[in-house]
Amino acid sequence: MKVAGSSPPSETAASAASRPGLRELKKQRTRDLLLRSALELFTERGYEETTVDDIAEAADVSQRTFFRYFASKEDAAFFVARLAESHFMEAVLARPPEEAPLDALRLALTESWGTIGEAVEQLVPLELHMRFYRVIESTPALLAAHLRRATELEERIARVIAAREGLDLDADPRPRVVVAVFGAVMRVTERIWSARDDAGLAALRDLTAAYLDQVAPALTGNWHRSET
Repeated sequence: MKVAGSSPPSETAASAASRPGLRELKKQRTRDLLLRSALELFTERGYEETTVDDIAEAADVSQRTFFRYFASKEDAAFFVARLAESHFMEAVLARPPEEAPLDALRLALTESWGTIGEAVEQLVPLELHMRFYRVIESTPALLAAHLRRATELEERIARVIAAREGLDLDADPRPRVVVAVFGAVMRVTERIWSARDDAGLAALRDLTAAYLDQVAPALTGNWHRSET
């Protein structure tokens, strides 16, 4: 009910109310600085050679401040990756239900490339994020954590696929099989891409598309060449 003499809030007031306050902005800046400092040190010195104290010193904060934002070095290392994964999951959830599961996964990935890049850029330079993937491939502790997290993500995606198809995930293996195939392609793509000189997002996107194009021929085609 409108109160006499009152007026609806202006767009400016509503916009101001939705913006984070100064304290929140300061916290975001500190977190982003810690993230950037961590990734820069990981790529320059190496993950194992970098300590939490090193990261805090580079960001000009205390170790105690670091632990206000991150539980560990590993938590900081994969913070940006978790953001990228959340964008992909949102894209999967938004795909039309009539799409075949593998098509839905591929189109969700295609659709989310742009939003992932933009979201990453709000935290750290995209080029730094991409370079860090090379560190993951060359660091046993990070690679083990990356593969563990990939397995956990695949399980979440499989549950989404099962739900959209109206299937019991524990009774029907197809959602897990489809997601496992998709995840394997992504893993192969990451490994091949990280070994190349061109470590840009466009190169990763193109290589991913090329490898996904080979899924059906590889799984259903006859690989034997006829001798003539």
